[in-house]
Amino acid sequence: MTTGRKRVLYVAHNHPKLLVGGVEMYVADVYRELERSGDFEPWLLARAGRPYTSYDALHADSPLHLVSDDPHQYLLFTDFDDFDYFQGTFRTSKAVLTRAYRDFLLNARPDVVHFQHTVFLGYDIVRVTREALPGVPIVYSLHEYIPICHRDGVMVRTRNGELCEEESPRRCHECFPEVTPQAFFMRKRFIQSHLALVDTFIAPSEYVKARYVQWGLPPERIVVEPQGFAAQEPMAAAEPRQVRDRFAYFGQLNPYKGADVLLRAMDALGPHADAQLTIFGANLDKQSPRWQETFGDLLARERPNVSFAGGYERAELGKLMAEVDWVVVPAVWWETGPLVVWEAFQHGRPVICSDIGGMSEKVTDGVNGLHFRRGDPVDLAAAMQRAMETPGLWETLRAGIPDIPGHPLAAHVAKLTEIYSGLLAERAGQRVEGPLQEVAGG
Repeated sequence: MTTGRKRVLYVAHNHPKLLVGGVEMYVADVYRELERSGDFEPWLLARAGRPYTSYDALHADSPLHLVSDDPHQYLLFTDFDDFDYFQGTFRTSKAVLTRAYRDFLLNARPDVVHFQHTVFLGYDIVRVTREALPGVPIVYSLHEYIPICHRDGVMVRTRNGELCEEESPRRCHECFPEVTPQAFFMRKRFIQSHLALVDTFIAPSEYVKARYVQWGLPPERIVVEPQGFAAQEPMAAAEPRQVRDRFAYFGQLNPYKGADVLLRAMDALGPHADAQLTIFGANLDKQSPRWQETFGDLLARERPNVSFAGGYERAELGKLMAEVDWVVVPAVWWETGPLVVWEAFQHGRPVICSDIGGMSEKVTDGVNGLHFRRGDPVDLAAAMQRAMETPGLWETLRAGIPDIPGHPLAAHVAKLTEIYSGLLAERAGQRVEGPLQEVAGG
């Protein structure tokens, strides 16, 4: 439909209809809320193809396809085998961007382009956007640290699993000895040269902003804005129970989310402990064979107090939360803004989490949850024991959950709208003929 509203094009690495993850759900929520608000007309272009689907394109003659019956949502299929994950660019099949994507931009004519993720799309997509639409503001959300860290953007050392707080060609070479320091230096320069074309970056926390400023992004271009949280129907009041011994894990099953740490914590507690654990986890089949084997072996151990429930629909979350007492978030990486914390809070469930990053920022130890030493199953087991055995602790922590947990989606979208409007007003007052200046300090 034609509305006369300004258009915002969201570009993402995946569509929630293909795989449900935190960023995918967030983008879908923002899309719907912006559509309802009437301020801007949202469009969505999501990358498709392996590893999220079993195929790279539905039709060889066109990489672009509509999603369902929404005329504003599209899939862009890219070649997984041709993507250079180290550099973040395609080796040979660049026409998917320089032709198909460019033609899409020229037909859709968005007024703002907001990149949510560029993995398997390539950093080149930012430059193609700037060259095709030189007067259109570009926004880029910093959901993780892939531009900084070659290890899936988690900032965790490969040799010993230690957290990494300082990137350099030498340190990156230590994690990946097969890659020279010179190659890491050139990788950084390549990525920064493309991100230099972005008008505004959005970081979900001050910590994320500080990391990217340290890496070389100008601080004046980074706006700190926590991810919005879609409201859900609150569940019925929790049933009164003397012992709060039911624990649950919700989310992706990958090497960095820490479900393995939680299983080892259950081993530390012992098979006859009062603790009952249910794992609601998805997308194990998308992980490396090695991780699937590791997690599978841990899960296969004989434990009468552990059950694996597999994936779940978002609409089921309230019902599932009603059946547990504690939500455990044992991630071993920094986590920029784990959605599951807000979901647990909204349903009145205290959180037991690692003592780092986005988790520890949202969960206050002793107020609305408990912390444990990141990656330490024995310390996690001790926190779970404390949670079960301390009279009144569950009620105290539940009472400490904020009345409006998280950041309401409507307020978040209003802030995004303010950012878009401000950029458009700036652009209206100047002619933009070419790319912006390079990132300082790169």
